[in-house]
Amino acid sequence: MSAPLTSPERKTTWLRTIQAVLWSFVGLRKNSDYQQDIEKLNPFHIIAVALVVALLFVLGLIALVNWVVVQPTGL
Repeated sequence: MSAPLTSPERKTTWLRTIQAVLWSFVGLRKNSDYQQDIEKLNPFHIIAVALVVALLFVLGLIALVNWVVVQPTGL
């Protein structure tokens, strides 16, 4: 009989997950780092962090627009 198939241990920090998500938002990533992320990062953590970062980005844009619209023009 063969040994049972087990998935590799995925041990990493939340900071590494946040870093990977932020690099993916920018669109700059080395292939070697990408391969390491595939091996080590938990997909559910990536989804959770990506949703939070996207929400913060949208809220930041809304706050920026509100701040610009409220500013007196002085014309």
